[in-house]
Amino acid sequence: MQDGVVLVTGAARRIGAAIARKLHAAGANVVLHCHRSRAEADRLRDELEGGRADSTAVVQADLLDTAALPALIEDAVRAFGRLDALVNNASSFYPTPFGTIGADEWQDLIGTNLRAPLFLSQAAAPWLREARGAIVNLVDIHAERPLKDFVVYSVAKSGLAGLTRALALELGPHVRVNGVAPGAILWPDGDEHFAPGEKGRITEQTPLRRIGSPDDVAGAVKYLLFDAPFVTGQILAVDGGRGIHI
Repeated sequence: MQDGVVLVTGAARRIGAAIARKLHAAGANVVLHCHRSRAEADRLRDELEGGRADSTAVVQADLLDTAALPALIEDAVRAFGRLDALVNNASSFYPTPFGTIGADEWQDLIGTNLRAPLFLSQAAAPWLREARGAIVNLVDIHAERPLKDFVVYSVAKSGLAGLTRALALELGPHVRVNGVAPGAILWPDGDEHFAPGEKGRITEQTPLRRIGSPDDVAGAVKYLLFDAPFVTGQILAVDGGRGIHI
């Protein structure tokens, strides 16, 4: 991936921005995808360009608009003339207690966490095959152990885990496909997602007794893209050991 081109979805902030910084520091040219966070994406582009000129581009699209996803890949390819890797990071996350689930929540959570990675991967596949490239999907430890009250999110991430393995089979031998399954890395914006005391319980349930950092996830993505040429169809947990208990 040295001098290769990597498209990172949801790259303007939080974990996506950490992934973009890590890959850029390792020598990749990075295409930053955003939807509503254009100002943050532009600031990140300027930051990365300050360290290495002509190494970063920004593309903007609504990942829920499936028809627009091939054009997103075309925009990413146009930026540098090639595409070596796709990191499906963008995600919606919020509770959907059973009995309250509506079509809008289903469309949003399935759309960002499962449908968009599928159709982006499909559109990117010809370029990735040519480059003998790779895909990394941001899954979740709750893909295997559902999170209570997050029914649709858990189902979507479970589907993404299955998609990761299926694409490894479909795209081999030319394209490697793997996933990273974070545990507690960053708390969501606002406190409405967790009951009182839940954050403390999660931390205590983690053998390392702390939450992780976005850089922990970014390092795992870099490993799978740069340093794992014989690894495909795998999902690497970055959870401080929490998956042992839940």
